[in-house]
Amino acid sequence: MTALHLPPTASGQAIGLLGGSFDPPHEGHVHITHEALKRFGLDRVWWLVSPGNPLKPDAPASLERRMVACRAIMDHPRVDITDVEARMGTRYTAETLARLVTLRPGVRFVWLMGADNLAGFHRWEDWRGIFARVPIGVLARPGEQVRAGLSPAARTFAHARLEDGAATALPRLPPPVWAMVTGPMVDQSSTRIRASGAWVR
Repeated sequence: MTALHLPPTASGQAIGLLGGSFDPPHEGHVHITHEALKRFGLDRVWWLVSPGNPLKPDAPASLERRMVACRAIMDHPRVDITDVEARMGTRYTAETLARLVTLRPGVRFVWLMGADNLAGFHRWEDWRGIFARVPIGVLARPGEQVRAGLSPAARTFAHARLEDGAATALPRLPPPVWAMVTGPMVDQSSTRIRASGAWVR
């Protein structure tokens, strides 16, 4: 197995994990990262650039190309860009989280995602297990809040949802716990960028 080379951590740190294909990365990713650091009281955020998405039929651009693009657009002293999923050989988020929690038991990991992902979260492998393993921070995406709030995952774990004003406590609370915060949004998507021809795989 390839060496992991995890980003440095310290015991007690709250680290948000923003996973995705980043095919390509864009200002929307940058914006929700800044919002997550602030709204969820995080010490750091890791961008987990995945080898691929099991729910998408088409292969993304090469991992190396996406990593370079991520580092070019996300330049922040508290954000790390990592291909740890490819190095660990994990295919699903649930597997990745299980490994990271084992490897860094003193770190308070928080899974981050846009509201659009929460809307379809019930289709993810072992999605209930993800809720049981780490706190989840959901960030507003244009036009997705209502659909996300009515989603099977949101309804199943309605009892574990924090009020918006309590979101900064998220990393310190035992799962299952989640929060969805709203605020200014950037209306960009990787799908539209690819469709425009600005990013050719």
